[in-house]
Amino acid sequence: MAKYELVVALVLSLSLFRLTSAGDPDILTDFVAPNGTNVDGNFFTYTGMRSLMGFNPPTTFTVTKASLKEFPALDGQSVSFAVLEFPPGSVNPPHTHPRGSELLFLIYGSLEVGFVDTTNKLFTQTLQTGDMFIFPKGLVHYQYNFNQTDFAVAVSAFGSASAGTVSVPVTVFGTNIDDGILAKSFNTNVSTIQALKVGLTPPPTKA
Repeated sequence: MAKYELVVALVLSLSLFRLTSAGDPDILTDFVAPNGTNVDGNFFTYTGMRSLMGFNPPTTFTVTKASLKEFPALDGQSVSFAVLEFPPGSVNPPHTHPRGSELLFLIYGSLEVGFVDTTNKLFTQTLQTGDMFIFPKGLVHYQYNFNQTDFAVAVSAFGSASAGTVSVPVTVFGTNIDDGILAKSFNTNVSTIQALKVGLTPPPTKA
């Protein structure tokens, strides 16, 4: 586990700025600070990843982000990070990032990854520790930890401070699109659509 901690620390220190297809406009100042902010070294420091040091293996798929929302100093810098933790057999379902490409670095375990281009061609790869994979901006993609006994951890850098995430299952079945429209779109019946929606409804929160 100490080796994993060292790798995470090294990865998070990389300057993976200006990925291809960066989604943020250029700024006319060195950086962007909110009005009234006392700018010093603390403004440019994000400590939200400290919780990952010395962690236990994940029990649920977890994404820990350092994007504009969590780290305001990223405004105008065209970069953000996320650490993805996959328990055995878990999946990051098909989704897109409309405002930035994603460069994934697998630092522990193995993953099956893939994306679909605008001609509906599927590109897949099986990654091993130390491999990198690029997901082009805006294309549907996924990651799957096919190992049923060991977890996986990856670090992703994005070409935008706020790349955005659109989950395909949640967007299609977890919103208010009419069941009849979905049934026609997927050439099925309303009861099947409703069953899919039930499966995507989060359980009630326990007190």
